[in-house]
Amino acid sequence: MNQPSQTLRQQVLDRVEYCLTLTGQKLDREFSFPVVNFNQRGRIAGSAWLERWELRFNPVLLADNETDFMTDIIPHEVAHLVAFACYGKVRPHGKEWQHIMQSVFGLQPHTRHRLDTAKVAPTFGYQCDCRQHRLSQRRHNNIQRGKQRYQCLHCNTLLSLSKI
Repeated sequence: MNQPSQTLRQQVLDRVEYCLTLTGQKLDREFSFPVVNFNQRGRIAGSAWLERWELRFNPVLLADNETDFMTDIIPHEVAHLVAFACYGKVRPHGKEWQHIMQSVFGLQPHTRHRLDTAKVAPTFGYQCDCRQHRLSQRRHNNIQRGKQRYQCLHCNTLLSLSKI
């Protein structure tokens, strides 16, 4: 698995620390530094493992989207940990998390990133009688192994691998 450079790793750690410090000041509370790993895979940019007090970041997406990680994704994941510390188990993107995103970080609370995931999650072209479809690696593999067939919801014909 690709790992970020030592410089980029340190920038992420510094940003996590900044977010926790800012949160601590705004909420008048201290938060311990979480375990930070760079082992998130697939289309997910980052995740917060609440009970483990751990943050995981996708090294491939990080390398290609440093600014988005620093401004949005790291605060997003830190807000999950803080919401858990302050309120316990709550809805992942519920009002508590949204409040932290807005009042502490001054960010709009988006639940999904808008990063290009083509590098980490390739798609495959399929066609039916009416249009082109993009299928995930998993669905493509299922078709190739004869385990699954997919049909278009519009024209009800089976999808076939595009020749293009």
